[in-house]
Parts: sequence; C-alpha cells; structure tokens
Amino acid sequence: MAIFKGACTALVTPMNDDFTVNYEKLDELIEMQIAGGIDALCICGTTGEASTLSHEEHIDVIAHAVKTTNKRVPIIAGAGSNSTDTAIYLSQEAEKVGADALLHVSPYYNKSTQKGLIKHFTAIAQSTSLPILLYNIPGRTGVNIKPETQAYLIKNVENIVGVKEASGNISDIAELKNMIGDAGDIYSGNDDQVVPVLSLGGSGVISVLADVAPKYMHDLVYKYLDGDVKGSLKMQLDALDLIGALFCEVNPIPVKTAMNLMGLNVGPLKLPLCEMDPANEARLKKALIDFGIECK
Repeated sequence: MAIFKGACTALVTPMNDDFTVNYEKLDELIEMQIAGGIDALCICGTTGEASTLSHEEHIDVIAHAVKTTNKRVPIIAGAGSNSTDTAIYLSQEAEKVGADALLHVSPYYNKSTQKGLIKHFTAIAQSTSLPILLYNIPGRTGVNIKPETQAYLIKNVENIVGVKEASGNISDIAELKNMIGDAGDIYSGNDDQVVPVLSLGGSGVISVLADVAPKYMHDLVYKYLDGDVKGSLKMQLDALDLIGALFCEVNPIPVKTAMNLMGLNVGPLKLPLCEMDPANEARLKKALIDFGIECK
C-alpha cells in the first residue's frame, strides 16, 4: 500500500530571528497545508533545512509535526545522512516519536559505490519497521542511485517501498518503472516533471511549490490520476515560471523568501544559506504575482 498518492509538501522549517525553530508558526503552516488538501507532509527534508538542525531539533520538529497533524495526513520524516550510523539513529528516533514513514537520501560527500548504497539502505531498513522512500538527487549528493540498484532494494528489502526521484533523468525513471512494475511507488522530486513522472506510472510528487500552493499541487496530480491529462498538463505548464523562480537559487532559499513575501513570516535561513540576490528576489515576486499569489 502506498504511503500516499497525490502531492506531499516538502515543508520548510520556520525559524525565529535567533534561528531557533518557530513551533507556533510550524503549527500554522501545517494547518494551512491540510486546509489546502495536501496528501502528506515531508518534515526535515532538504527544504526543511535538516542539514543545519541539531539532532535534537531535528527530532523535536518531527515530533511536533506528528502531534499537530494527529494522523490527518502521513508524516514522512527526513532521516538521511552520509553516516549510516547517524541515519539509523535518526530513523529510530523518528519512529519513536510517531512518524509514518522515512525519506532517505543517498550518502553525500563521501558518496558510495552501488554495492555500498545497497548495504547502507539495507542496514537502515533493518533498523526500523517504518516504510522507507529512497531519495535520489545526484545534483546534491554527487552519486546517482542507478535504476537497477533502486529496483533491487524495492524488490528485496520489505520496507523500502519506493523512491523520490529528483535526478531529472526521465529515461532512468522509465527504466526503473519497467523493472519494478507495481512493486513500489515512484514520486517526482522535481516540480517541473510531475506530469512526465505520472505518465510513467508515478504516484505523485514531493513538492516545494506546494509550500506556497498546496491545493494547486494536489489538484494537478489528481486531475491526472482522475483521467484529465490535458487539464493536469495545463496546470504543469502554467506553473513553470513560478517553479523556475523557486529554483533560481538553491532550495530552500527562494521558497522561504516567497513565503515571507506572502506574509507567512517563516523567518530567516540558517547559514550557509543566506538571503536572495535582489534581482532574483524581484523575479520571484513577479512570478508569484503572475501566478495569482498575493504578496505583501
């Protein structure tokens, strides 16, 4: 059974001015997402600045989101690390505080062979009972989880149930689908490739755009799943300018900036992330307005 179908928001982690987590604002964002019809929430992923949170903050944010959500939508907890031991620790702690599933990125910086990837993800899976989505984003990690490696893990490790594919390589995604059939779920990790991934049998998207437009992303996916391919495609194409602006600097710089422009007051970014270049911020603001999103 799929963890979710539709659109999952890769949720930002709101900060106070002193860079502590703003839990009151996190509650507001979760309620906004659920009211917008979002199908799941990914907490403490890339967009949630997990790499700059302490382990204690990381688990506290997941626990808080679990409590606030109260099973209304699944919570997928980012728990990845380039250290297998750390990834196991974060996975077990996320399970203890009630997460519904885990998202595990491939090891970054030290990278790995494909054999090492199999050992890494298998060890994590054996440490927890939660379902796991692999996260393939070679542009950030420097290593691609090859389709045959993903397929092996999905077919042979019981609780590895799918993948968030952000490689941008549609040929690899097609090959993966051919290998796994209905054995696992494929989610787009790129907002500009939702319809292409759905056309290859994907189950939805884990989305940054959904932070500012949750209903839009839910509707885009479900139009496709309900047979309105042309309607879904139009929504995909209509969103391209805003998607481009949301990724004109490294994520999550633009999306947090966008949310602040919208008056959502999600606070600052933690170093080494910093404020946007003024020209890019102007582009982002124009894209939001052109999309129909009011800015303050």
